[in-house]
Amino acid sequence: MAVGIFDSGLGGLTVLDAVARALPEVPFVYFGDNAHAPYGVRDADDIFNLTCAAVERLWLEGCDLVILACNTASAAALRRMQETWVPDDKRVLGVFVPLIEALTERQWGDNSPPREVAVKHVALFATPATVASRAFQRELAYRAIGVDVEAQPCGGVVDAIEQGDEILAEALVRSHVEALKRRMPMPEAAILGCTHYPLMEHAFRAALGPEVAVFSQANLVAESLKDYLNRRPEFLGSGRVSKFLTTGDPQRVSDKATQFLRRPIRFEAA
Repeated sequence: MAVGIFDSGLGGLTVLDAVARALPEVPFVYFGDNAHAPYGVRDADDIFNLTCAAVERLWLEGCDLVILACNTASAAALRRMQETWVPDDKRVLGVFVPLIEALTERQWGDNSPPREVAVKHVALFATPATVASRAFQRELAYRAIGVDVEAQPCGGVVDAIEQGDEILAEALVRSHVEALKRRMPMPEAAILGCTHYPLMEHAFRAALGPEVAVFSQANLVAESLKDYLNRRPEFLGSGRVSKFLTTGDPQRVSDKATQFLRRPIRFEAA
């Protein structure tokens, strides 16, 4: 009954932590493609090929359902995967869906025409590849009208987080927020469009100010996954063991992950 969680690095651990709390009876297999991180500076074909390879590895672990806990992979590869590559007996889901559900206050299965929503000015903070894909704006446009999205590519933030340099990461966050505010001085909501960014949520909130509603993904994904598995229990795979896999150096990644989640984490070579 295992579920796979994939990320290019350590950011998806924020999602893993939330879904494990929401579904304590479900084993989760986490795959970090640390050897090829970050994905945010790669082209779409490269991201697609790396993501497919990771998902296939999770299928081998008995994970019929895989969550792409990576906004870059969700933006640049997911639609192509679902349309051309994923077999009928498997599911690969992304992290945009729960975020847009929360922002538009409508369920994903609601296929009624786009309508006005309360929030009109939205700031999106994401990796350069996610911003370039315009996937968030495309999915939002299916469900809402009259929403102005200003996207800020946050170069360097993921690298600083992965390297454990919190001071640099906070400085970069302030710089990116200032850059966005020059273009959109008064956003009503902010989307933290990378699963690394919850670790810097305090810095985003401080830079944005208390009047801006900040949407972070981990808890929204957990709630959505719990609902999905209640409706589609057939996609609980055959795996029975929780584990952590990496394409990087297992000891080095384990040390960083332990620091990341503030509890012991042991990665194995993928």
